[in-house]
Amino acid sequence: MRHVIFDCDGSPHMKLSELDYDLPPELIAQQPLERRDEARMEVLDRARGTIEHSRFYKLGRYLRAGDVLVLNDTRVFPARVIAHKESGAKVELLFVAPSDNPPGAWIAMIRAHRQCAPGARLLLDGAPALRVVGYQRPGRVIVVPEGAQPVIKTLWKAGLLALPHYIKRAVTAADAENYQTVYAAHTGAIAAPTAGLHFTPQLLRQLEEQGVRTVYVTLHIGPGTFAPVRSHEVEAHTMEGEWYTMAPAVAETIAHARRIGARVVAVGTSSVRALESYAVTGDLEGLTGLFIYPGFRFKLVEGMITNFHMPRTTVLAMVMAFAGRELTLAAYRDAIRHRYRFLSYGDAMLIL
Repeated sequence: MRHVIFDCDGSPHMKLSELDYDLPPELIAQQPLERRDEARMEVLDRARGTIEHSRFYKLGRYLRAGDVLVLNDTRVFPARVIAHKESGAKVELLFVAPSDNPPGAWIAMIRAHRQCAPGARLLLDGAPALRVVGYQRPGRVIVVPEGAQPVIKTLWKAGLLALPHYIKRAVTAADAENYQTVYAAHTGAIAAPTAGLHFTPQLLRQLEEQGVRTVYVTLHIGPGTFAPVRSHEVEAHTMEGEWYTMAPAVAETIAHARRIGARVVAVGTSSVRALESYAVTGDLEGLTGLFIYPGFRFKLVEGMITNFHMPRTTVLAMVMAFAGRELTLAAYRDAIRHRYRFLSYGDAMLIL
């Protein structure tokens, strides 16, 4: 696992308080829009320091023929499971990733009134039971299936989507489609790459006809992306690794775009992490712990599409690294003033 942490080239250390802003709770989107690409889009020009208001379906107006859009094609699986001990006590699990030790095992975050001892059986409604075999670390349990059915099949049968905690409602059947990009392909994320939720097949075709290239990387979003920054000095935070992979042809397309002066525009912070991890290591796949915060020198990404993020988060730190802290906060204040919808089911920002 590579955990690449960058110092800020001698610049003053960033304080946690510098990742703060006041987010009115009523602006946190609780439902998706009926039509994905009708989302509002705040357009931030870094060079001119200007802010423009648009709609996502007008994205093509801001891109040029030859530009490369890089999208994360991870697929969200229903990672949240409500189980019960044989005593009847409730246990909540959030499955994070498969494990090879032992074969067929999975690692899950666990919430229970009392710790489950190794050997404990966890009973599910309508699916085979799971058995606890140990702990990866406190709060992270290792479970194996009872019987031949793989855990991932059990999750698709008995699991629920792990919508973010700030969505204060129950998961519905509609979320299974709404909380998934239209190009999702490779199962492995516990959360959606939400900047990509705004795309429709029609918009992707329109951009292709315009001469915008579209390529895909895969980064399976895990709890590391959403863990709040708690250290007083931002750079003291360590990100949990997430798996990414990129086809050689994608790397070649990006290199060609840079040779001809076209822009590489990453869709979502997860795509940014995959691209910049590749730029740092030269590895087309691997477990990345790259934490991008102000002072980071971007090597590949020249444009970013993202949603509006929570205070004190690594994703907000990344946006500040790309656009500058003051310009980012000015854009956020402007979005609040214009009543944009925030967070996963909210509106978009295009930064060029």
